[in-house]
Amino acid sequence: MKTLKTLFIALLVVALAPLAQAQTADEIIDNYFEITGGKANWEKLEGAKMVGSVNMQGMEIPIEMFQMTDGRQLLKINFQGQEMVQYAFDGEEMWATNFMTMAAEKSDAETTENMKKNVGDFPSPFLNYKEKGYTVEYIGEETKEGAETYKVKLTQKPIMVDGKEEPTISYHYFDKDNGVLILTETRVNQGPMAGQMSMSTFSDYQEVNGLYFPFSISMGGQGVALTDIVIDPELEENFFAFPEKK
Repeated sequence: MKTLKTLFIALLVVALAPLAQAQTADEIIDNYFEITGGKANWEKLEGAKMVGSVNMQGMEIPIEMFQMTDGRQLLKINFQGQEMVQYAFDGEEMWATNFMTMAAEKSDAETTENMKKNVGDFPSPFLNYKEKGYTVEYIGEETKEGAETYKVKLTQKPIMVDGKEEPTISYHYFDKDNGVLILTETRVNQGPMAGQMSMSTFSDYQEVNGLYFPFSISMGGQGVALTDIVIDPELEENFFAFPEKK
């Protein structure tokens, strides 16, 4: 009887072992923030200025990207010696430089409203995701970029595309060995790639004021190489605002 009881306990331990080792989405996310600087420190971040270049069809184009935790953002590029704003959002209005006329133009209402739904996604949509109304789900393990990863599904607020509500779904892959995010697949909601997945990769994590950022990023086949990141840059009050005609 004692032998049977011991065998039963041993089998029970073996059966429960995979459950004990199983990851949850929250554990993966919490670990990610912990190893990249600590959640409390990420919550203190107000914004960042990122300097680098993007490789477009063999051309290296200098860029400056500004992102604030309240949603304000701006991407400035220098193309053949001419500086222009590729996109900007001041919290209420989204605008960009028309490459043909070089004049600033406001985006359409639908695009602007969709941008407002992403307010608070910097530095990460996972930071306090429940307060934003997002949901996460642990999908399982998968090999990506030659690494074993944990796959997490993120569902954000739906956006409007041509007057129709579309879901905002993405899949995020965290390296099992070091816990950092190395790849994201996002469902494309409009354009010729609608319904397909767009991939972004992240690597070369470096420390900036106690926080770790990826300095090498690939988005839609375009490589972004950062050379400097400035934490909480001092900016003029109207820095992100649409430039009114004088």
